[in-house]
Amino acid sequence: MPLTIQDAATALRDGSLTAVTLTEAVLARVDERNDELGAYVTVCHDSARAAAAQADADLAAGIDRGPLQGIPLGIKDIIATADAPTTANSRVLADDWGAGVDAPVTARLRGAGAVLVGKTTTMEFAFGLPDPDKGFLVPRNPWDLERTPGGSSSGTGVAVAAGLALGGLGTDTGGSVRFPASMNGHTGLKVTFGRVPKSGVVPLGFTLDSVGPMARSAWDCAAMLQVMAGHDPSDRFAADVEVPDYLAALDGSVEGLRIGVPMPYFFDADGLDDEVRAGALDAVDALRAAGATIVETEVPGAREAKEANALVLVGEAFAYHRQNLVTRWEDYGRHTRMALGRGALLGAADHVQANRFRTWFRRQVAAVLADVDVLLVPGWPTPALRADDMSPERMVSSPSFTGQWNLTGLPGLTLPSGFSSEGLPLSIQLVGPAFSEDLLCRVGDAYQRATDWHLRVPPSAARPVAGSVAVGR
Repeated sequence: MPLTIQDAATALRDGSLTAVTLTEAVLARVDERNDELGAYVTVCHDSARAAAAQADADLAAGIDRGPLQGIPLGIKDIIATADAPTTANSRVLADDWGAGVDAPVTARLRGAGAVLVGKTTTMEFAFGLPDPDKGFLVPRNPWDLERTPGGSSSGTGVAVAAGLALGGLGTDTGGSVRFPASMNGHTGLKVTFGRVPKSGVVPLGFTLDSVGPMARSAWDCAAMLQVMAGHDPSDRFAADVEVPDYLAALDGSVEGLRIGVPMPYFFDADGLDDEVRAGALDAVDALRAAGATIVETEVPGAREAKEANALVLVGEAFAYHRQNLVTRWEDYGRHTRMALGRGALLGAADHVQANRFRTWFRRQVAAVLADVDVLLVPGWPTPALRADDMSPERMVSSPSFTGQWNLTGLPGLTLPSGFSSEGLPLSIQLVGPAFSEDLLCRVGDAYQRATDWHLRVPPSAARPVAGSVAVGR
């Protein structure tokens, strides 16, 4: 069975695979392993099978809707889907939130013939840490079940890594597409703010949120974004900007591109793991060997930008949840309510200062990107930590290489860059100007043509599922 969307799309068109066969294999894996891995909160067996049969019938009739046709995908459980409830993994969200309606991004995937397997687990309201006492499955890292799978789009990350989907949707407010991609060893794309409509998505940070694709490869993410991107009048933040041909940009070449490597903070922060740093520098060398020009640079204010993003995020999240926190405090998970409650400690001056800094930082980053095409930094400072070592305090005090780009609204592509001595995925991140997702995917695709880190699967994902064929390499 194919591992990537790209290979599956080829197999569906040359007749060596059907969408029904692929979907049944994925559903069998979900049914056998979901209790252990906690990837899905809801599985849509009937509608997935119907969508797969329709995809096969359309292909047989000569109707080709593009590379997502017949491809099993997972949808983060804060994104509305007509055939499944949206819970945000919380006891607080109204039972009928988004009922019977697809979010625009969900509708676009269906229109492209994708098979939506179900709703993937998330941190409650895409924030905090899991609270097992609330009755939701806790997502687990398929490389080591005792390790964190990242947050908050962890269910989609687990599903992609373990073969419970070939791709899926996540959301990113401070790193929540890129964090699970780093922890689970696949690719994740945080898009430019406004590139993908986010109406029909439970908000976290109104001026920070984005919806992005998660899949094995940069090619796969580009294929998903081709369908997802574009203006929608239902989202007042959606950008009315032309959507390029993302797949056409993937020519396998980085010849002549200038790749900036900001050494201060991103490569010398306290808390940066030595193996993560080494893996990122190896990726720099690989891209230099492929013809890119490497430029050592600096991003002023990067450390402070992480803190400013966190402040804006907490303030905007508190604004959304304020009334429910007053009346339903105990219904929130213990980690979520404490994380959201921090917003009550912030004043108007804090938000004004954070947004003043945001304006200044955007100018600094724009000046850096005027001299290079993209930036390359580590994706996450460490390999996956043990789940019992995760705490809100640790997340606040640790370095971060993702929130800066939410603060600016710029896109970032996270890619696997190797493995630690304990066999855990390492990652890099590419960052570019606004609406440069085509360029990021081009560089990421070129790197992945020269490496195979994104094609490595956890040992459990390579095992056949009883009574079915394995989805794996």
